[in-house]
Amino acid sequence: MMQTTSNPSVASPLAASLADEIRTQGGWISFERYMERALYTPGLGYYARGDRQFGALPASGSDFITAPELSPLFGRAVARQLEQALAATGTQALWEFGAGSGALAAQVLEALGEQITSYTIVDLSSTLRERQRQTVLERVPQHAAKLRWVTQLPERIDGVVVANELLDAMPVVLLHWDGAQWLERGVGLGTGQDAAQAFVWADRPTALRPPVESGFVPGTVIELPRQASAFITTLAGVVQRGAAFFLDYGFPEREFYHPQRVGGTLMCHRAHQADTDPLDAVGEKDITVHVDFTAIALAGQDAGMEVLGYTSQARFLFNCGLLEDLQLASDQRNVPALAAAQKLITEHEMGELFKVIGLAAAATPFEARGFTAGDRSHTL
Repeated sequence: MMQTTSNPSVASPLAASLADEIRTQGGWISFERYMERALYTPGLGYYARGDRQFGALPASGSDFITAPELSPLFGRAVARQLEQALAATGTQALWEFGAGSGALAAQVLEALGEQITSYTIVDLSSTLRERQRQTVLERVPQHAAKLRWVTQLPERIDGVVVANELLDAMPVVLLHWDGAQWLERGVGLGTGQDAAQAFVWADRPTALRPPVESGFVPGTVIELPRQASAFITTLAGVVQRGAAFFLDYGFPEREFYHPQRVGGTLMCHRAHQADTDPLDAVGEKDITVHVDFTAIALAGQDAGMEVLGYTSQARFLFNCGLLEDLQLASDQRNVPALAAAQKLITEHEMGELFKVIGLAAAATPFEARGFTAGDRSHTL
């Protein structure tokens, strides 16, 4: 079954390459593969290009803003959790996956200083790596020598991992319930005049199933976070002594697969505008999905890690001292800082939609500060 997208992708090297791959594969590739190519094809994919995706306003050429760019109080609060985790696990190394502009790295390095010996960033984009280097050099030059970059995991990590808005950018499988069977939604080529560049949805039968089976109405489209779960499994195999904290937007399983969420959570972002058509302007905009935190917790537990906690971003930041930081900003009458920080914690902004989950290697469990109040692990 095929349905053309309303806005066919314009000709581009990435679109042409994808079209060639689809033809080679018999006219169909999985959406998981399409999303991977759209975001990470070397030199062409959205994140591989390393343009200025991160920023406060469209005028800067950016497409979206993340919490570290929004307020330095975010990194200051997160650093307190990382500080406790380093002490509890007896390590001095920090690892950040998908460091974006480098804002969080700079904030954490400023807060923790000599308490850490190294700050390793895992990022595939050479352009983003250079931007991260420049951000740290500009803001905390005294700690720039601690930075290093890798493009793949080592055999062992003894340290603490942090990742902000990483899991949402991992490719997903799309499933479509037509009322009688589950179909895997993939991408094919159109049959019109611009078929070489016009991508279309294409469904085919599959043995894949969601983790819950009841309540779906015909036309429902959902995501399976296969790559995110595999990433957690792999990470658990290399973190021998340490912990990991993931901050992202998402839900536990029962909300993620709620029958009323008929369209899934797939979204695109460009110039601070959102849309739901990933087949348009491939490589020119972000493609993202919400995180199934139950799947993340189960992947960690199955691989031998312990769940330290799970809560909203607002509660996590409060537990890590954000209220005290806000009081100080208020005492100093720093209105811009207060306004920016409010977006981190208000329910209609990032406070409730964004969640935090903590995992620890089985050898180094501890009571994590960020989950001391308002832990929602029981909802996973």
